[in-house]
Amino acid sequence: MADIRQSLMLNSDQLNELSDVFKTIDLDGSGYINVSELGDALSICGYKLPGYELRDMVRNFDTKIKDDKLDLEEFKMLYAQLKSERDFGSKLKKQIARREGIDHLGGMSQTSAEGTTHSVRKEEQVAFSNWINRNLADDPDCQKYLPLSPESRDLYVKCNDGIVLCKMINKSQPGTIDERTLNRGKLSIYQIHENLTLALNSAASIGCNIVNIGPEDLQAGKPHLVLGLLWQIIRIGLLSDINLHEHPGLAALLNEGETLEEFMKLSPEQILIRWVNFHLERSGCHRRVSNFQGDIKDSIPYIYLIKQIAPSDAGVSTLAEHELDLSDRAEKMLGEADKIGCRSFVSSNDIVTGNYKLNLAFVANMFNMYPGLEQPEDFNMEEVHQETREEKMYRNWMNSMGVSPYAHHLYNDLTDGLIIFQLYDIIKPGIVEWKRVIQKFNRMRKLMEKIENCNYAVELGKQVKFSLVGIAGKDIYDGNETLTLALVWQLMKAYTLSLLSKLADSEGGHPIVESEIVNWVNNKLSSGGKTSRITGFNDPNIGDGKVVIDVVDCLKPGSVDYKLIKESNSEETRLENAKYAISLARKIGARVYALPEDIVEVKSKMVMTVFACLMIRDFQPSEKKI
Repeated sequence: MADIRQSLMLNSDQLNELSDVFKTIDLDGSGYINVSELGDALSICGYKLPGYELRDMVRNFDTKIKDDKLDLEEFKMLYAQLKSERDFGSKLKKQIARREGIDHLGGMSQTSAEGTTHSVRKEEQVAFSNWINRNLADDPDCQKYLPLSPESRDLYVKCNDGIVLCKMINKSQPGTIDERTLNRGKLSIYQIHENLTLALNSAASIGCNIVNIGPEDLQAGKPHLVLGLLWQIIRIGLLSDINLHEHPGLAALLNEGETLEEFMKLSPEQILIRWVNFHLERSGCHRRVSNFQGDIKDSIPYIYLIKQIAPSDAGVSTLAEHELDLSDRAEKMLGEADKIGCRSFVSSNDIVTGNYKLNLAFVANMFNMYPGLEQPEDFNMEEVHQETREEKMYRNWMNSMGVSPYAHHLYNDLTDGLIIFQLYDIIKPGIVEWKRVIQKFNRMRKLMEKIENCNYAVELGKQVKFSLVGIAGKDIYDGNETLTLALVWQLMKAYTLSLLSKLADSEGGHPIVESEIVNWVNNKLSSGGKTSRITGFNDPNIGDGKVVIDVVDCLKPGSVDYKLIKESNSEETRLENAKYAISLARKIGARVYALPEDIVEVKSKMVMTVFACLMIRDFQPSEKKI
């Protein structure tokens, strides 16, 4: 939220990670953590504190209910104050950096102009380099880049022309980028810029927060930005299939009395913790985990998990548990993981120090390879809601805006109104009266307070002339799919048109209406010598993708290879053309979230956003164009 971000002086990535840490520690989903859990949470964030200090902090920051527990916002405020007050001195920071493998880099982005520093963990550099080496080893376009040397600056140097980044995006979410649009071979600075623009806009389309990251940052190989983007891409790929639809066997993890609806609201991290504990119980191990930091430092949960999920002929054993030295034990455990091809992301040091990101990735990769779950006999797949293309597209759009916390479940994560308020504030800064927004919920009044927020969200929608007939705050709180989608669509539309209005800078600044976009499309096509035209956003002629391709060529002549366009009118051909069209649009700088299927099916709402984004690209200042 805007006022929280300002008071904390933390960026969106930091706030998102704090939220993820909190959710991982808050295993029961109560919305609160106690003193012992706070110790785990702060340890993840780099602060190891004695018990008496933790108790004092809880008393100081538990401002609402006074029950010696903290909610998410209280935790964020505590962390921010701790971060600002604890100045260990530059000499000690360097000693810590040498010990933990951290490089401190001077500010290098637009948001770093005040002289801030960025920490780059060497273990993440090593882990991501190795992951790229493994996943792109057979790609002919990547042979000249691989293998990356994990200990050197290879990762930053060889990602700087966009090829590796685009390939990783397609590994994470297959088919996101039409690789016919990639510039290959000996590249000019303009072709490199195009590749990086394609990578960033495609990353945004799968839900990466790319706020304040530009092609020039990636081309310069700024480590904190390259690592940050790669982590998002890898994380999305690892966690995207951890759901009931892809793995019906997850139904075996339901607690007694828990409904499918309640289970589906869990984040992928929370599901992974249940998965680990499920296999620990089946293995006969007495241990259970509530996080992937302190609880796994002795490797014991991993030793039994790997033994339980491994194929019987893999030769995996639990002998590593007899090693007394934690580093030696972790190394032997990883040797067992290697027997089933799961030695990825972590080193023995990452285990014993409890590196949150890399341990999460390690466990997610094991789940994806060896889930070891059987679908319960009484499980009914018809009760499982599969995320639609539309829902996923809206969720990715919100996450790319840098909302906090990260939205995993479209309807559930909007029920308190807080993400919706952030979107309003992005669309029309200052419109949200943050004093009216309840950001800390009283445990006894939580339901009513969330509904109050949602009522205010609907009120704001009416204030900006949204069509919200029949929509009340209770509908948003209840997660009514149809009515929630109606509000989210209008938020996305308003965001797109607000950008367009600002760039058009028309006399008097009147809002852009849809008919003006249609006129712009036809004028652009005419001025570019094209014969194609549209009558509106539901024109059937849009379905073969050629109109979009023609507009792209008018915006940047020569950017389209017309030999690659298919001429038959089959469904497959139309889809291939639509894929090419969307990647071309992203490559020239249009932030398109719509999918190829939206063009083929001529989904008028999504088609409108495609042309609006191209119009935004046309109105951008010349220095921002390629």
